[in-house]
Amino acid sequence: MTTASRALRRPRGRELLLAGVAGAALASVSPALAQDFPAIPTAPATAPPVDDGLGEAGFYLESDSLIQDDGARMVTAEGDVEVRYRGRTLRARSLVYDVSAGLITARGDVVVIDPSGAVTFADEMVLDEEMRAGVARGFSARLQDNAKIAASTAVRRSDLVNELTQAIYTPCEICADDKTKPPTWSIRADKVVQDREKQVIYYRNAVIEMWGVPVFYAPVFWHPDPSAERKSGLLAPKVVGSARRGLSYEQPYALIISPSEDLVISPQINTKVNPFLNLQWRRRFSSGQITARLGYTYERDLDGDGDRLGDLTSRSYILADGAFRIDENWRWGFAAERASDDLLFDKYDITNVYEQRGLIPSDDRRLTSQLYAMRQDERSWFSVSALSIQGLRPIDSDRTFPTIAPLIEGRWEPEGPVLGGRLRLQGSAVALTREQSQFVSTQPGADSRRVSAMADWRDTWTFDSGLRLSPFAQVRGDVYSLDELPAPDPASDTVTRAVGVAGVDVSFPLMRRDGARTIVLEPLLQIALSPEIDQGTSIPNEDSAVLEFDETNLLRANKFPGFDRYEGGQRINVGARASVEYDSGRGGSILVGRTFRAEPDPQFPPRSGLQTTKSDWIVAAEGRPFESVSFFTRARLSEAKGDVRRFEAGIDVDTTRARGFVRYLRDNQDITGVQREDLDFAGEIMVTGNWGVTFAGVRDIESDVWRRQEFGGLYRDDCLEIAVIWVHEETYNRSLGPTDSVVLRLTLATLGDKGYRQ
Repeated sequence: MTTASRALRRPRGRELLLAGVAGAALASVSPALAQDFPAIPTAPATAPPVDDGLGEAGFYLESDSLIQDDGARMVTAEGDVEVRYRGRTLRARSLVYDVSAGLITARGDVVVIDPSGAVTFADEMVLDEEMRAGVARGFSARLQDNAKIAASTAVRRSDLVNELTQAIYTPCEICADDKTKPPTWSIRADKVVQDREKQVIYYRNAVIEMWGVPVFYAPVFWHPDPSAERKSGLLAPKVVGSARRGLSYEQPYALIISPSEDLVISPQINTKVNPFLNLQWRRRFSSGQITARLGYTYERDLDGDGDRLGDLTSRSYILADGAFRIDENWRWGFAAERASDDLLFDKYDITNVYEQRGLIPSDDRRLTSQLYAMRQDERSWFSVSALSIQGLRPIDSDRTFPTIAPLIEGRWEPEGPVLGGRLRLQGSAVALTREQSQFVSTQPGADSRRVSAMADWRDTWTFDSGLRLSPFAQVRGDVYSLDELPAPDPASDTVTRAVGVAGVDVSFPLMRRDGARTIVLEPLLQIALSPEIDQGTSIPNEDSAVLEFDETNLLRANKFPGFDRYEGGQRINVGARASVEYDSGRGGSILVGRTFRAEPDPQFPPRSGLQTTKSDWIVAAEGRPFESVSFFTRARLSEAKGDVRRFEAGIDVDTTRARGFVRYLRDNQDITGVQREDLDFAGEIMVTGNWGVTFAGVRDIESDVWRRQEFGGLYRDDCLEIAVIWVHEETYNRSLGPTDSVVLRLTLATLGDKGYRQ
């Protein structure tokens, strides 16, 4: 019997025979040393089933001709054969089903597309009736992330085990004009075995090649199956050569303990100093998770040249945090940050140290351990915490840092308006205990306790003309209890204080549409009235010492960031903002303003420009002249002569061939009382299609010193990134002086770095 373009429907037993042809493609094989360290999943991910309209039992076969030989018990399909079953599609020039032998054979440009979109190619495929054994000759496949794999033969031993011989894998593009040209990198092996049950792929006699040149050989090699969401294995290494540690090789290994727990073991092997072991452990619970980083070595102290000083001792660090839900509104957490040496992170190049862990953020080169609980709903927020700080800066003395326990903060807003506006009630309490005085090392430190309560009210009226008025009022009461005060103040004191402010914000935005752009001019005015405030000479300034007058607090009634200082007197804050926005996304804005006071206010630091009746001028601008370029600038100009007292500017560039940033800062007097001028930049430029340079630098212009310099070359294509970077640090930090190092950064797509830039 011969028929053209005929669709057949068969019993379920026969459907399984031909449907399994797609399975013989050996599914997805993707050599990766280990999956890149993703967030721990709460449940395993599964690919959604593909609906081809045939249902679970539906089977579709189409060909130019179909011959069924009942005597020989053979079924033959010829010419543009297409089989569809359960989302899989098989195409071939011919297909033969031997009913007696229970074998299915597809020949000629065999293509299989599975539900995930992976495409498999072969010259010939042979499968058994139960789909538990099969062979593909001239096998190749295009997998997820554009990876390719090919083998002379592919054998399906069972539903769980697949085997390839004389195989090659690469995620790189293959040159269409010259197929003999080797890819950027690839893996060749005599045999590749995919064990789906263990979710591991094994290699025998594996060779990693770069541009066709062998660079690594392993008689036995294995890595996670790409079908595994998370699997143990090697991650990308870090190679550094420096005068401080000699040649340093750090090789992370990810150990997946359970679906909710993993551990990264990262030993750092150095030629000049003892090894350093880094660990990162993560565990997810039903109510939250814990992340902990730890490091340890047994070594002497090091100087900038790697010379060992002093006695052998244990040196370690911990950087850990956790957060847990108690109920819908409550949660609690902790952070543990400590190091045995102030310079430990610098000596061993430990990265990502000064990140926020816990509720309260840390400063740069400060470690903050904390325990906290907090509650939040739509109208209220409450937290209670305890903190301990370790300073790593040269001027830091841990005995002068306070232990903060407790720190209590709360906020509540009633549901409806009060007097037509929004009312917010706030409370704060804190206790600080010091072991040693900040000023005299032989004296005990000052202890303080503060309780504050505040009511804040604001309303907004907008008139038809566009004029906007926003009246506001704030009142606050503080109670301080102080002990161990430095002379000439008494040993202890109790101070009460009432502060407040009332005023109005006025703005009148003027908008005009001009072709493809929108122009907005907006005069700004704030009138604030407060009684003259006696701060009290005994009240310590713990939380308002760092004050920078700029566009962010120009129109703030109380410019101090904390509770210990409060702005008093009568003042007017004025400003004007202009902006232009194009439909294309380009645009920019500029803000100019200053503050006028009825009386001078000596509580502001001299460097702030706010002490006199007329403040410094504030100028701030930002813009995006092109889609790939943005800039910002801010300045503070003296009231009398317009001299620049503080200037900051920056530009960001992100194009197809170049990206980077430049930052410049000049401050006549920073918070430490010294003049500062810095230049900070970093970027990369692709000189040709794949080759480029990378650079970075930190220039202390005031001291005429390069604090840090980086320069290197890089190669990048669709499947490889390799960079060699020279780093020079001109920093004197106690025992550490200037040092040079060379960093090798190598990333192979899908090989230990699933997050590689595509």
